[in-house]
Amino acid sequence: MVNTLGVAVVGFGWMGRVHTQAYARVHHHFPQLSLRPELVAVADEVPGRAQEAAGLYGFASATRDWRTVAADPRVRAVSITAPNFLHREIGVAMAEAGKHIWIEKPVGLTAEDARAVADAAAKAGVQGTVGFNYRNAPAVEAARELIAAGEIGTVTHIRIRLFSDYAAHPQGALTWRYERARGGSGVLGDLASHGVDLARHLLGEITSLTADTAVFVPERARPTGATAGHSLATGGELGPVENEDYVNCLLRFASGARGVLEACRVSVGEQNNYGFEVHGTKGAVFWDFRRMGELGVSRGTSYQDQPVSTVYVGPGHGEYGAFQPGAATSMGYDDLKVIEAHRFLRSIAGGTPVGATLNDAVASAVTLDAIGRSAQRRAWVDLV
Repeated sequence: MVNTLGVAVVGFGWMGRVHTQAYARVHHHFPQLSLRPELVAVADEVPGRAQEAAGLYGFASATRDWRTVAADPRVRAVSITAPNFLHREIGVAMAEAGKHIWIEKPVGLTAEDARAVADAAAKAGVQGTVGFNYRNAPAVEAARELIAAGEIGTVTHIRIRLFSDYAAHPQGALTWRYERARGGSGVLGDLASHGVDLARHLLGEITSLTADTAVFVPERARPTGATAGHSLATGGELGPVENEDYVNCLLRFASGARGVLEACRVSVGEQNNYGFEVHGTKGAVFWDFRRMGELGVSRGTSYQDQPVSTVYVGPGHGEYGAFQPGAATSMGYDDLKVIEAHRFLRSIAGGTPVGATLNDAVASAVTLDAIGRSAQRRAWVDLV
């Protein structure tokens, strides 16, 4: 038996659209789900944006005030895709109203914010899924299984990179993303949060770290109107960029493995260059988001001059089989969000968390806070 679940989306920029489209697609890919999402409400404070979303996607109601969503008894689950500085207030309020939460990372500006949302959800007994979408890639799931099975021996070190050019243009508008009070920790919260989650997902807990950060584009022009995405602005008053464009970090894991995490939002010539290399005592595994369905795998007994093979993921890896019947057919970013929606709905239906949780968001945020302290002190910081 399939039951409908009233869902809402709060914040209808690009990510709000991605969540909405995932809700629309999820039952096509996962027909066995016992819950079918119904688009009940959409909220966005920008005039006309929520009404446009309702017209395009069929939400039953639209509002500029997210509090209306919190008070709506038809809404049982909500996607929170608003700017970072609103995550804590909205997340806590939705949990207290008894709504299950699918919230984008980094879940607020600090670990304290993430913990407040997690605590509110736990107290209310609602499920909380977090948008660490790269862990949902079938190739990443395959890499995790390969590592856990000892196929590359004992892991010695990992390198994680997240390079993008979305903020590289010097005329990029000075939006909330570049303000400490509203955007939080810059590239740390935006990209490095994914890197921390991948590190933990693949290798386990991080115990200590040391980091360095930098701002490479120190001033930007203030926008004169509403913005979406990474708009350009010319002629506006210049203001300071208050948070980080770049971070590099050395990691130590509870297992004894070592790691390097590097992220940058102003890398000219790099578009979504996200990936990792994991090395072990008997082999290695490599993944590049831009070739999402492939793994580079080296394993065997040669050690020296051991070759690397390309493995194309297929129906036996992660959730790949819900999208394609055979290996080597490409999946895309939006497919990862359909998988995330599926895991969110499974969590609600079963009452047990599936996929990335609010506790994962807290762990990531604790690490990001430690990175900030380390960069400021120029010293190692212990997490445990």
